[in-house]
Amino acid sequence: QDKQARLLSTEAGHFSLVRALHLADFITELNGFCGVMSVFSSLRYCTGDPTDLGNLYWALAFIPWGLFFDFMDGKVARWRKKASLMGQELDSLADLISFGVSPAAAAFSMGMRTPADHLLLSFFILCGLTRLARFNVTVSMLPKDGSGKSKYFEGTPIPMSLGIVSVMAYWVYNGWTHADIPMGTWATGTMFEVHPVVAMFVLHGCLMVSKTIHIPKP
Repeated sequence: QDKQARLLSTEAGHFSLVRALHLADFITELNGFCGVMSVFSSLRYCTGDPTDLGNLYWALAFIPWGLFFDFMDGKVARWRKKASLMGQELDSLADLISFGVSPAAAAFSMGMRTPADHLLLSFFILCGLTRLARFNVTVSMLPKDGSGKSKYFEGTPIPMSLGIVSVMAYWVYNGWTHADIPMGTWATGTMFEVHPVVAMFVLHGCLMVSKTIHIPKP
């Protein structure tokens, strides 16, 4: 960590930022890449033919790949016995994109687009942001196992949004998008019009910032 800090703060030297990254950090970057590609795929679907679901499938498919790289970066860091504060920050930022912003973008692209939907999806993303920031602050104080890994998560981990992604993938498979989203809308035609299924995101957001829920780490 001291070597990495020196490389990041030095005023001379070419590619000092790249040289400061460990192998696990580059794997974390792949997690972030999957999240960004998911968001871009959602945008491509929004600007294309709504009956062509290819880009929407891609948007949902990139998110599990993000989870794979999120799992692997920790494995590699423990295998090489090289962890860093830079990696910790990268991991949280990549998780926010892959498991916070990209599922919300996919929900928007498939039809959850009322003003109330926007607010509730934003609430979900902000809960994820807050949960990850809290983790970075408290991770050093959580109980550790023999390998130095925290024994549990405080609040549900943000990658659990894959449960919601799986539900949305099932809806897309059945063609339940836009006007056919299950349960339709409530308060239709008013300023409070909302898709009740957005409650899945609200519930997950609340569970993420819970202080009392402890999820054992696998």
